[in-house]
Amino acid sequence: MDLSQYQGLIFDMDGTLIDSMPAHLDAWQAACQAFQIPFEPEWLLSLGGSPTIKTAGLMNEKYQLDHDAEAVADAKWTYFDKLPHKGDVIPVTYDLLMQYRGDKKIAVGTGCRKRNALELLTVTDILPSLDVLVTADDVRNHKPHPDTFLEAARQMGLSPHQCVVFEDTALGRRAALAAGMDCFLIEAGEIKAFTSVSQLD
Repeated sequence: MDLSQYQGLIFDMDGTLIDSMPAHLDAWQAACQAFQIPFEPEWLLSLGGSPTIKTAGLMNEKYQLDHDAEAVADAKWTYFDKLPHKGDVIPVTYDLLMQYRGDKKIAVGTGCRKRNALELLTVTDILPSLDVLVTADDVRNHKPHPDTFLEAARQMGLSPHQCVVFEDTALGRRAALAAGMDCFLIEAGEIKAFTSVSQLD
């Protein structure tokens, strides 16, 4: 993989850098059961990168419910916090990060809230290798809006075209392209596709 044209690498976290989606699904299943909300794992996976409270609100819309979205989100995080193991690194992206740290700017741009992102990145020993961390707490408009990745580039001191994004969902890929950044799509722990912003012109 030739990344010589980029000065910054931006990684999504859940499902891209850390195999934490099974833990998130377990927590969502428990929260859905508590609030009597249908549990559809495939639909939830498609929302990867969306903040938890936004997902809770989308559940209300999808299933025509009127739950307090904040209460549902808090329940999900309570269950998540209790899980003893939340995921290991995904080798293909972790190895890339470790290969290029020190040579290029490295950022994580995640829809996870800061407290949980710091926990996951600390326990996997990724945090010391990062130049920048942007979480759901740091931007107003979340994926598929470009704000997360644009803020990561800003903090790295780079322009969007100098950055490339690694993502695992269509939602995250849309955010990267909307930010004017090329994007590699990760599926099942492997790099499956590459989309250049130039292809959209």
